[in-house]
Amino acid sequence: MYENWLVVSDIDGTLNNKIRRLPQRNYDAIKEFTEKGGNFTLASGRLTSSLKRNYDRITPNQPAIVLNGAGLYDFDKKEMLWRSTIGEEGQAFVRFVLEKYREALKSLDIGIYFDDYVYIVKKGLFSSSTVKIDKAHYEVASIDDVPTEGWMKVIFWGLPANINSLRRLIDRSEIKNQVNFMASSLWTMEMLAKDTHKGTAIMELAKQLGIEKDHVAAIGDYFNDWDMLRTVGLPACPEQAPKAIHEICAFQACHCNDGCVADLLEYIMSGEAEKFIQAKKLADGK
Repeated sequence: MYENWLVVSDIDGTLNNKIRRLPQRNYDAIKEFTEKGGNFTLASGRLTSSLKRNYDRITPNQPAIVLNGAGLYDFDKKEMLWRSTIGEEGQAFVRFVLEKYREALKSLDIGIYFDDYVYIVKKGLFSSSTVKIDKAHYEVASIDDVPTEGWMKVIFWGLPANINSLRRLIDRSEIKNQVNFMASSLWTMEMLAKDTHKGTAIMELAKQLGIEKDHVAAIGDYFNDWDMLRTVGLPACPEQAPKAIHEICAFQACHCNDGCVADLLEYIMSGEAEKFIQAKKLADGK
């Protein structure tokens, strides 16, 4: 019945509530949607093993978007179906930060993420806490010992003042045109390959499924979802999302504590989303 729809959800603050619990309402709506033929999956900045715990709690039926769009992972086949990796320019920038700004940005932690493994090349409280919370497989290593093939993303952790200093450094450099940077929190800056974000991987999945952009929906709550929401046909956000996120979304759901994913799925299953698509086509003159 809903085979022509692909719906993708962010996790924390979207699928899960503010204390990282899954509202029963979300579970029930996802189950109904997938049982009726709808395509549903998750998009996250997490590694595959960390994401799996959330993936297994619901009834998704498509590969997941991992590492903020750097990969498309099939949990049934246990393989990465598609990946976008960081090239020489991005790798050189990490070395540059480590060598030239080690003192100026001395409280900045740096982690290099592969499919399901992290190399911490500058360790501190932020990086240690993150890999512990995510239960990530990792090691502390010199950047010279990190493989040059397969960099999926890099995370820079630090106090807001240090992240702002890093942002100013990026803005003065050509690197901003060679890779994609995104702020995933006040304490983190992430680097991915150029033109790579959650939306990139979502549209790759939609292409594989033969689903048109009009029928690709995504819901997210923060600025690391910005590119994803700007890419899909039906962008949605929970009530508590920042004003700027609301401004780019076509559907405003309830607070994540009340089951915002269910709001979006019920909107689609009610037929109201189809009316929105048709009205948009008329407005666009199609």
